[in-house]
Amino acid sequence: MVSWSVILTLTARRPASGVPAGDLGFLLHKHPDRVHVAEHGAVTTHVLAPVSTPQEHQVAVVLDVDPVALVRAGTGALAGDHVNDRPYAASSLLSVALGRVFATALAGRCTARPELVDVRWPLQVHLPAVPCAGERGAGGAELVRRLFGPLGWTVEATAVPLDETVPSWGDSPYLDLELSGELRLADALAQLYVLLPVLDDAKHYWVGQAEVEKLLRRGGSWLAAHPERDLITRRYLRYSRPLVADALDRLREAEGADPEAAQEAETTTASTPLAVQRREAVLAVLREVGAARVADLGCGQGQLLAALLTDARFTALTGTDVSVRALQQTARRLHLDERHDERVTLFQSSLTYRDERLRGYDAAVLTEVVEHVDPPRLPALERVVFGEAAPTHVLVTTPNAEYNVHYPSLGENGFRHPDHRFEWTRAQFADWAGRVGQRYGYAVRFLGVGETDPVTGAPTQLAVFSRTDAEVAA
Repeated sequence: MVSWSVILTLTARRPASGVPAGDLGFLLHKHPDRVHVAEHGAVTTHVLAPVSTPQEHQVAVVLDVDPVALVRAGTGALAGDHVNDRPYAASSLLSVALGRVFATALAGRCTARPELVDVRWPLQVHLPAVPCAGERGAGGAELVRRLFGPLGWTVEATAVPLDETVPSWGDSPYLDLELSGELRLADALAQLYVLLPVLDDAKHYWVGQAEVEKLLRRGGSWLAAHPERDLITRRYLRYSRPLVADALDRLREAEGADPEAAQEAETTTASTPLAVQRREAVLAVLREVGAARVADLGCGQGQLLAALLTDARFTALTGTDVSVRALQQTARRLHLDERHDERVTLFQSSLTYRDERLRGYDAAVLTEVVEHVDPPRLPALERVVFGEAAPTHVLVTTPNAEYNVHYPSLGENGFRHPDHRFEWTRAQFADWAGRVGQRYGYAVRFLGVGETDPVTGAPTQLAVFSRTDAEVAA
């Protein structure tokens, strides 16, 4: 069982530079006089050029889909659904097809005519059936404008009726979409590659770490500054919290932002960012308690370790993280390849598993870490940090959920970061810290970090645990 449908037409007109429109065929690596066919699993893609003149060049993409074979081979959103819209709609199937049949153009390469790569073409893209799931009550047409508008496209989106002969049935969840703008071909294809699955909010295949790399590769030149970056990332990665968190942190790093500051989507009237205020508060407490050997547990990109290194009173510094990539970033931040500072040790470790290397420290710091742990795993973290490692002092910072009313733009889960499993109120944090302290022999005091609101408190909560056993007291 196969179905044919023209899923996309892309039309280029002669640009202001005077390059013939037909030269687009060099960029696409598709001769206009031939039909080009590419087979991949249950999908066969046909590319043809209905029009090719010096003034106008049009390319049509036709998909030949066996929906039954697609479901049998798939592990994504279509698993088990033998009746689906993939043969007719511009979805992740089209995105994958564009990546295969226009791979060289998508990569911005053209050996025969390299000067064409940077030409800005007057383009028109027509997608007659785009599945579009709205966002938080907004219609699909509005979402399309929010996604494509900031990229320089003029958007015309018309709802497709369920049945033209029965108007009372209303509209379908599909849009007839026309995009027009003046862009490099590589940029236009990359934006379609990323945003079509985002509009559909589904993929026909399993989403894993490789999708993060694809997203960053195809969206790297425009996604970091896009006003809907977080929404695009969540949808493209199918709401996988670890993948979304990784991608967003890397996008923020690419645009020069501090991931620790950006992760909470914080806006503050203070001249000093909240992330910096957190570090300064932690440093002040470490100096106050006289800690010399400090372990930064869940060190992320190493901002705290970098600050600790500037103070000679800290004689032994250790950074741990479950992410190897985070440790690599920390090593680069600390320039460990250029200087061999014997005070610094980095190693991979999970805070929910016993690790003998964590013992013997004056202080352990968990800065914005506990909220990333699934609640059923918190007892394991408590046992490892407070019971097994048992440093003299433990400093824990975490968001104050009550303060979130001051942030107008939060993630879909209402948290400051897509990977947060929870966010505690002040009472909930005090209850947790009190129980942990009583169980493992620590006294606890609480500090607020950031501008304090008389009703909601400070944006960040800081708990300082200090051991109360006789050995420490002596």
